[in-house]
Amino acid sequence: MAKGGFPKGGGYGGGGMMRQQAQMQQKILKMQQEMAKAQEAVESTLFTATVGGGTVKATVSGKKELKEIFIDPEVLSPEEAETVQDMVVSAVNEALRQAEAAMDKSVEGVASGLNIPGLKF
Repeated sequence: MAKGGFPKGGGYGGGGMMRQQAQMQQKILKMQQEMAKAQEAVESTLFTATVGGGTVKATVSGKKELKEIFIDPEVLSPEEAETVQDMVVSAVNEALRQAEAAMDKSVEGVASGLNIPGLKF
């Protein structure tokens, strides 16, 4: 320690704080790059949910875009129309939940490595 009880090199002077600020900026830049990679990975993934014992299947992208709907032709009778519609909505919503959960997990994984006090996801 230098005379006066402060660390050598400027505990409250410009040097130490400038170095800490530069390190924090590097961490933030790294996090932004990792988040972009994680987001791209999730966005390029397809999520599929099946309901009604496999009679209705919905596939969405990580960008939350509906990509495909499959409906078993055997359930397409006029009497079953309302049931099939409900199953389509259910399958799409479940596939979207899967995509959202994957994005949340991806972002959480990147952010947990930062170790910045007070930063929570």
